[in-house]
Amino acid sequence: MQTLPSPSTPMPLQTTQWIFDPVGYMNTNFKRYGDIFEACVLWDNTAPLIMVNEPKAVQYLLTHDTGKEFTSPGEVNKLLEPLVGKQNMMLLSGNQHRNRRQLVLPPFHGERLNVYGAIIQQISTDLIAQWPLHESQSIRGIMQKITMQVILQAVFGLHQGERYQQLEQLLRIRLDMTGSPLASAIVFLPWLQKDYGAWSPGGRLLKIAAQTDELLFAEIRERRANPDPDRVDILSMLLAARDEEGHGLTDQELRDEMMGLLVAGHETTATALTWAMYWIHSLPEVKNKLLAELDAVDNPDDPAEFLKLPYLTAVCNETLRIHPVAMLTFPRRVEIPMEMCGYSLEPGMLLMGSIYLIHQREDLYPNPQQFCPERFLERKFSPYEFLPFGGGVRRCVGSALAQYEMKIVLGTLLTQCDFGLLNKQPVQPGRRGVTLGQKQSVQVQKKGLRSPKSLQTV
Repeated sequence: MQTLPSPSTPMPLQTTQWIFDPVGYMNTNFKRYGDIFEACVLWDNTAPLIMVNEPKAVQYLLTHDTGKEFTSPGEVNKLLEPLVGKQNMMLLSGNQHRNRRQLVLPPFHGERLNVYGAIIQQISTDLIAQWPLHESQSIRGIMQKITMQVILQAVFGLHQGERYQQLEQLLRIRLDMTGSPLASAIVFLPWLQKDYGAWSPGGRLLKIAAQTDELLFAEIRERRANPDPDRVDILSMLLAARDEEGHGLTDQELRDEMMGLLVAGHETTATALTWAMYWIHSLPEVKNKLLAELDAVDNPDDPAEFLKLPYLTAVCNETLRIHPVAMLTFPRRVEIPMEMCGYSLEPGMLLMGSIYLIHQREDLYPNPQQFCPERFLERKFSPYEFLPFGGGVRRCVGSALAQYEMKIVLGTLLTQCDFGLLNKQPVQPGRRGVTLGQKQSVQVQKKGLRSPKSLQTV
């Protein structure tokens, strides 16, 4: 068997490219080495990191990650600790991770989701009503406000008031601290997270984290002291959740899970919605086809109507394919000597599926740089060919809510208003924290109001 291919560039240079140009880093190494290669970037100093982008290999990896061949250790996700805390399930392993996932998953599926539809639609309607006609705005700013309010209301159960406003402001500042490739370095370079004074990045991060935690713990304590069985927000459900032995989550565990849901559910969904609005308004044929489908909806005031639309679903899927917000799956560790893609793997190696590279494979997605929703109407892709939310035991618990939210927000906005894209140059993908966002601001103008059957420009 062959030895794994590895770039000859020194680790510091590879790490720099990975932080500042992750798409260029992955594309370059895919062209040189193909389906699997060693990435010499800072992740876990004790083990080589291997990126895999062959769907059958990734399928094997993600379906054999709980036993003899691969494990899914939480400790290798330590770089996320400053964002989500030590007790978040992303950093747990084995039985601890499985038990926590069983507690956290139920509020995100089935009937529970229906409760959040009206909340999402109302938040979207209120925010676009505040957007003055003919005014240009950063669509990401709008989407961040929508997704933040969805998190605070549907997940945290907060509805206006001083604590709501303070949390909204603090959480926005905290997440914006990793809003550019340069600022994202704080996630990958632990020494930047240390407190060197009030003006240092680490100092600011710790201060904001302390202020945020004070508010979150106060909310958790109050809710424990005054349980309300009629509340349907996710925090209330997690407060009531019990494992097989009757144990619930501690305050610290609740805080860490809520921060994880915030980071995973607010930032990522806002990014995906920004891309969706960009692509819809970049391509007239996509916009016209989507508006025709939306105009045929019998009752646009019922958010459930948007969930049934095939072309809207295809637009959302193609958005998540072309620039997946999560570029990689969580790492899996090799436990026994084995072979993959013709190369030998040794115990201790960390393997990550490259979601971005799989979504860019020409053999799966012809002309992969072209935005083409019809792909998802013409063919059904396996969970290892299209995996914007990862897979296996580490698949995103909020994936159903994220897709639900995307359809309702887009359906609501596009049914009620006509928008125009003001960017003259193509918007390129760029790092945002541990995710893939936009390098440039996407500027959109609210051009007019719409009714389902006709466009009325005011």
